[in-house]
Amino acid sequence: MGKELKVVFMGTPEFAVTALDEITKSKHKIVGVVTVPDKPSGRGLHVSESAVKKYALQLNVPILQPEKLKSKLFIQQLTDLKADVFVVVAFRILPKEIFTIPKMGTFNLHASLLPQLRGAAPINFAIINGLKETGVTTFFLDEKVDTGEILLQEKIEIEPSENAGSLHDKLMDLGKDVIIKTLDGIAEKTINPKIQANDKEIVYAPKIEKEDCEIDWKKPVNEIHNFIRGMSPYPCAFTTISIDDQKKILKIFEGKVIHEKPNVSFHTIETNKKECKIALKNVWYSLEDVQLEGKKRMKIKDFLNGIQGKNLSIEIGNTI
Repeated sequence: MGKELKVVFMGTPEFAVTALDEITKSKHKIVGVVTVPDKPSGRGLHVSESAVKKYALQLNVPILQPEKLKSKLFIQQLTDLKADVFVVVAFRILPKEIFTIPKMGTFNLHASLLPQLRGAAPINFAIINGLKETGVTTFFLDEKVDTGEILLQEKIEIEPSENAGSLHDKLMDLGKDVIIKTLDGIAEKTINPKIQANDKEIVYAPKIEKEDCEIDWKKPVNEIHNFIRGMSPYPCAFTTISIDDQKKILKIFEGKVIHEKPNVSFHTIETNKKECKIALKNVWYSLEDVQLEGKKRMKIKDFLNGIQGKNLSIEIGNTI
């Protein structure tokens, strides 16, 4: 058995909370938590705390929320915690002044099989790119993003019906176990870090902006379907439809391919009481779960009930 490691944990969203919780149940000791500053949110501008902070408040350890990661005060506060290792899960890009503080290094959990899908949105792009498998990687931080030496990796299959939300939850569960194995391996000196390959075939997963979420209906149907799954439930793929000549944004959370050849012109929307489908090349794409601008998310049957008797058409091309 290796020794107990003193750990500073850095993270922000719910994905990180699961890992933090698992560390608290292990033999290793959390000596500090770093997360983003509180910020006002919502119409009332109430102060919002990160998911990690909400969890960390019950741990009775220092919680650091630096505005600037290179501030001398923050660096001193981290140094004073005398941690053996820093663990990073869905936080910010750390400067060298920070990740070199602990004597055993700083490692990150990334939701892909590095070097593939380096970047901010690996879960979304795993599905958007039609991958059959993905996984999680722990790796030591260095001065470039997602390029450090790999510690451990574990794979998981991507099911045909998977969306980004369900894959997120599976990787969150897998990741917490890999983090503990990594801490144990560092403590026991049983892990041999491996340099990442840096070939030309690497696929990246950059941050997704609003304009990136628009569906291109001119693409092949399998790419459209993967795009919708990979964007669901967040940030969510959208298109622009016209309802009685009034343009509205329609978010699409779920759809399915119907392998029947349409007998109408390309991109025609056809509806009945239970179905809303779009004519594509040799197939239909049926919308299953949507949200019309200004309305709540709903199943397609409820959406159709609300627009009975109105003419629907789809806007093709960039609409923002």
